[in-house]
Amino acid sequence: QVQLVESGGGLVQAGGSLRLSCEASGRSFSTYAMGWFRQAPGKERELVAAISRGGGSAYSVEGRFTISRDNAKNTMYLQMNSLKPEDTAVYYCAAARLGMPLTLRGYDTWGQGTQVTVSS
Repeated sequence: QVQLVESGGGLVQAGGSLRLSCEASGRSFSTYAMGWFRQAPGKERELVAAISRGGGSAYSVEGRFTISRDNAKNTMYLQMNSLKPEDTAVYYCAAARLGMPLTLRGYDTWGQGTQVTVSS
């Protein structure tokens, strides 16, 4: 089982960009589909983007966000552009053994989260 550590969060002004990283331990990173989720205060955790094991398939709920992965580096990324105050949340990466899930239930392993705050 992999362990996941997110980084790259912080405070940014509206319209700015951030790139989040999710580094996985272990040698089996490429056998997991991966996803980014976010949770704002008082709201449910929601999917932001997902990517297949090899990176050939990707899904994002926001056209401003791009998910990618580098299996050689055991790392997944989320490039976020044109950030808005409503993007403020804790962002989590997650790993899934089966398929490329688009719901929380499909993910087996979670990171601890990284805070993204977008000021207006």
